[in-house]
This record gives sequence, structure tokens and C-alpha cells, in this order.
Amino acid sequence: PPPAAAEPPEPEPGGRYEAVVPHWFYCKVTDTRERWVPFSAQDSERLEEAHGAGKDQDDVVVPTSGGRYDVHLRTRQRVAVYWEEEVSEVRRCTWFYKGDKDNKYIPYSESFSKELEEAYMIAVTLDEWKKKLESPNREVIILHNPKLMVHYHPVASSDDWVSTPTEQGRPRTVKRGVENIAVEIPSGEPLQIDHLVFVVHGIGPACDIRFRSIVQCVNDFRNVSLSMLQAHFKKAQEQQQVGRVEFLPVNWHSSLHSTGVDVDLERITLPSINRLRHFINDTILDVFFYNSSTYCQTIVDTVASEMNRLHQLFLQRNPLFKGGVSIAGHSLGSLILFDLLTNQKADPEKDEHRAQGSRTTSSMGGIEEVKEILKKLELSEYCDVFEKEKMDRQALFLCTEENLKEMGIPLGPRMKILHYISAETETKVCEAELGSLSQHGDSTEDGRNCQYRDVGLGQVSANYPQLNYKPTIFFAFGSPIGMFLTVRGVKRIDPNYSLPTCKGFFNIFHPFDPVAYRIEPMIVPDLEFEPMLLPHHKGRKRMHLELKEGLTRMSVDLKNNLLGSLRVAWQSFTRAPVPALEAGSAEAEAEAEAGTEKQPDTKPEEPPTAVKEETPLINVGRLNGGNRIDYVLQEKPIESFNEYLFALQGHLCYWESEDTVLLVLKEIYQTQGITLDQPLPGSQ
Repeated sequence: PPPAAAEPPEPEPGGRYEAVVPHWFYCKVTDTRERWVPFSAQDSERLEEAHGAGKDQDDVVVPTSGGRYDVHLRTRQRVAVYWEEEVSEVRRCTWFYKGDKDNKYIPYSESFSKELEEAYMIAVTLDEWKKKLESPNREVIILHNPKLMVHYHPVASSDDWVSTPTEQGRPRTVKRGVENIAVEIPSGEPLQIDHLVFVVHGIGPACDIRFRSIVQCVNDFRNVSLSMLQAHFKKAQEQQQVGRVEFLPVNWHSSLHSTGVDVDLERITLPSINRLRHFINDTILDVFFYNSSTYCQTIVDTVASEMNRLHQLFLQRNPLFKGGVSIAGHSLGSLILFDLLTNQKADPEKDEHRAQGSRTTSSMGGIEEVKEILKKLELSEYCDVFEKEKMDRQALFLCTEENLKEMGIPLGPRMKILHYISAETETKVCEAELGSLSQHGDSTEDGRNCQYRDVGLGQVSANYPQLNYKPTIFFAFGSPIGMFLTVRGVKRIDPNYSLPTCKGFFNIFHPFDPVAYRIEPMIVPDLEFEPMLLPHHKGRKRMHLELKEGLTRMSVDLKNNLLGSLRVAWQSFTRAPVPALEAGSAEAEAEAEAGTEKQPDTKPEEPPTAVKEETPLINVGRLNGGNRIDYVLQEKPIESFNEYLFALQGHLCYWESEDTVLLVLKEIYQTQGITLDQPLPGSQ
């Protein structure tokens, strides 16, 4: 018949049998709902190859999804590698039936699929159709012909004799082979990983407006990065210079709330407005936990140990990886990372090199320096003691009360020296104006020598762990770092200050984000300037922003023209020979002239573009290697209607923001000398 001829893949009656091509799926359970998701084409091929080699008997593990999940072939399980997640069922799928609720196709079990395939093969070979098969659940499948195969669900009935199972329930479509069902099979991720980024979440277990976990949000971020790489790094991909960037989530919330603190909170929480109180205990209180020395220690230990664990595990699984490591934090997560980074010790090799240099060139100078400090504190009589102990300035700043006591320094002088050390450390990190430390070479290195004591930064007293690597760049999304530093008493950040082990720092925020604060005004407080506007990923400003700027320019021009016309009209009117108006004409003319003289005052409003063009010339210190730090996203047209309505969304928008992802990729690949196919307007 003509319909059969129209679809060549389907066999003709009595035609030759061709084996079905299997595809591998895994079962994703969300809110008790099951959804079967196909593996990427390359993962499915890899799984089929291992299955074909008869490795099902041995417990062979096949890495999938870019190495983030392992599939155990024998047990048919998909297990997360880097984080805790429910184990998913894996299935080698050949036959599918349409589900009840969402019309999505559901695969049959492997054993029943085999039965169906055998029945189909016999039907095709012998050209005998109308085959009926019954599954263990009393579900009936009838193969009418190659194009029409249906599945009947059993319906519970009080009368056993009313009808046969084939007539019960609504028939569902049955399909053979994944190519015949409407499902999008991803092609897969590039195998080459160029860079690794750890992403730390903010307060609470949910990270976006849909109350999803950090794992799901980072999955979105990674998917957006893959599409941005295809769109903006096509040339580099074709030349095989670029693979992909791996993003791994770091979860600290569950560790904090497994300390038993939730039980203690539950005892003292009032019973009224239960849901709101539970939400506050689970989310908002994380800020207070971080400001408590007990729980701050738990948080920083968890974040650092988790990032070190993930880094080690990643290197074990990717022994050929030669790329760098960056870190990103959202909301409170960015503050945790900032505090960790400020307390990292500088490069040991550099320290050793500097130490050797100081032995020959600065040893005596260092002791003289200590003598000057003691003289300043009116403690000159102790100079010989410090000289005998070979105490230079660096050693002095590392002294504790115990050390001074061992040297035989009495209590009074001890207190003076310790107070001086504490005050100078705080001044070095926070106040750029005091030059007392900058006269001793590189002020950043001196800051490192002080090891950024907790008192100096006003941080919570905690033992900040060391990371096993030096991050290339630190990205902060919707970050309150500026606010916390100000609350801690930090008025200024030294322009010469940079993070000891990390040379890059980007503070990225949405204009309506209520939690985000700027950093640059703390480095350059005397100059008012806008943050860098993040270019749109499609290469221009959003249309409503261009329209807004255009209308602003038009209104200024219109105002100027209107005032000019009114002035001319008023002058001609006041010159009319009417005695009653003569007295007021001088005043009116003066007012009109004053009005037109005020016109130039409106002019500075007009060229924000000119200001923006000059902004890259602003020196914002060494925190980001001399480059700009603050970057603001462009709001969407709908968001500009009401800032308050979209404030919460503004704080949670970064995970799916193409502009944010593109900046991250651009900066990461720039460190490897790889640039965008076409530079975006307005970018550095």
C-alpha cells in the first residue's frame, strides 16, 4: 500500500528483518515522578560497546556525562561521582510505549523488549501479524503490522467475564527503536577539558527561584557554557584549541545543618507561622552562622576540604588535565571564598626566594627597622634583645605573646608591641593612605608577610584552611563582599593589595540584585564612576536600553530646542510697545536668559557613553591585576517595568545568564591566549 512505500525505514510485509538499534536511557525521579532521559549519542555508543564486549558479567564502570557520572553495567546503575545523589536505574532500550500523563515514551524492561523483538522478527520473517503478547503485569501488546502496534493497560473490573484484556482501557502507541519516538538525543560534550571551576552556593539549600539545588543550577550553567562555546569560540573549536570548561558544585549547607544545630533551633522556634520560621531557620540564619566563630569554622573547613577533595578526585579521573582552576561563589558563597582567599599563604617558592634575598640584602635593614619601631614605642632599651634574637620586621609581625614572653619582655612592653602589630596589620590591609608599611618594598608582599590576620580584616576568628592549588580567577555573582567589609570596619582597600594566590577577581551583579554591592568604590573612593556594562551575548545592547538612551538624548535636544524657541518668542513679545509689560520685560528676559544659560548644565546628563568609554582608564588597583572589577548585567525589557518586582529574580538569575557565562569563558580562555571569534562591543 502507498503509506508503506512513503516510509522506507519500515519493512514491507514479508521483507528482510533488520535488528533494532538500541539506545541507553536512565531514569530521573523528581517529586516521585519518573522520567526516562536518553544518554548522549557518544555515551550510548560507549555503553553499547562495553555491553557488546560481554562486560556485563564483570562489574565494568563506564564514565558518562563528561565523567560526572559512572554507569555500573552489571547492576545497571548510574552513580554521581563528585556529589551525593540518588542512584538512577539504567536501561538498554529498544521498545517504547506512550505514557498516560505527559505523552512521553517509556521504555519496556530489557527482558520484555527481547520478547517483543523476537515476536517482531518472526512476524516480519513469516509475514504473520496480529501477534498478541502478554506482559507479567497482564498488559497486552498486539503487533497488528509494522506500523500499528498497540499496548492495552489492564483495567480493574468486578466482572471477570465482561470483556477480554485487549478491549479494556485506551490503547497506547508502541514504537520500536529510539529513532521512531520524539526524543532529543544530545550529541555529547567535548572530551577535552581546558579549565576547572568550583562553584560555591549561597544561603539555604535552594539556589534559584524554582527552589533547585546547587547541582541542578550548576548543570544549567554548564549547559549554557557549552552553547556559548559553540556560538563564540567556533574558530578555536575547529582548530581544536578549545574543548570545554568543567563546572563542579561545592555544597556546604548540608554539612552545616547536619551538626545537630537544626534540632537545637527547633526546640526554641515558636509554633506560629511555621513555614516562614522554618524557611528562616534553613536559609537566612546561614548568614548568622557564618558570623559565629563556631559555625564559621565548620563552613570554611567544609568549603576548603570539599574543593580540595573534588580537585584531587578530578585529577585522579583526568590524569592528562593540564589546565588551571578557578573558583566562583554566589551570594554568601562569594564572601566565604573571599575570606578563604585573603587567608591563603603566598607561593612558597616566592617566599623562599624572598627569604634568601632578605638574608643578604635586607637582614640588617630589617633589624634597623625593628629598632625604629621600638624607638617609636619608647621601648629602645629592648633593641639589644631583638637584635640578639635576629628579629627583623617580618619576624616581629609573626610574634605571639608567648614568643615575647620567652624573650624576657615584660607585660607592659609586650602589650604595646602586640597592639602595634595588630593596628599596623589592620591598617595595611584596609587603609591605603598610611604609608608606613609601603616604604619597605612591595606593599602587597608586606601584606602577605602579615598573613592577613583575622583581626586585620575584621573576619570571624577561625583557622582558615589552605587550598591545594592556586586559583586563576575568582568570580563573585550577586556578592555582598563590599557590604561585609564595610560592616567589619574596612573603609578602604589598598590599591596595591591583591589576593595572595589568585590574580583575577570579577564582581558580577544584576542591577536590581538587592544582595549585591560594588567593590571598586572601596579602592577608589574619591572618584564616581559606573561599573562596566556587560555586553549582551548577541553583540549589542538590549534594545530597550538603546531606546532608553535614545529617548534621553531626544528629550535633552527637545528641551534645548523648546527653551530656545520660547526665549525668542518671549523676547519678541516683551519688545512690544505696551507700557504695562515694560516693567516686567527686563525681569522676564533675565529669567529667560537664565533658563537658556542653564541649558549647558543639562548637557553632562547626555553623554553617558563618553563616560563609559573613559572608564577602562580608571586605575582600580591590583585586586584584578589592574583591570576593572565590577561588572553589571543588562536588565531584560520586562524587568525594567518594576525594579522591586524583579529584585529576587535579579539575585537568582546568574545560573542561566548567557552574558555572565560568556564573561566567565572569555576571561578564562584569555589566560590561555584564546579570544572570542568576534570581540563584543563594550568589552575590555
